Amino acid sequence: MNTGIVKWFNNAKGYGFILPDEGQTDVFAHYSAINMEGYKTLKAGQSVRFEVEAGPKGMHAIAIEALEISAMLGS
Repeated sequence: MNTGIVKWFNNAKGYGFILPDEGQTDVFAHYSAINMEGYKTLKAGQSVRFEVEAGPKGMHAIAIEALEISAMLGS
């Protein structure tokens, strides 16, 4: 799994971009790929874990998980 920081996320449009820790180019993030209960959203500066797959217009993040929430569930 990859980790990174949410660069920006537009709730109204349902997408944004993640800056991977490995320094590669930004990865597209769609709300449907966020693994969380309730309202699926991300915040700029939030740490996330995700998988990457090639899409028609570039790399897409899938199976996105917020690291703060994962850490709280583990304790």
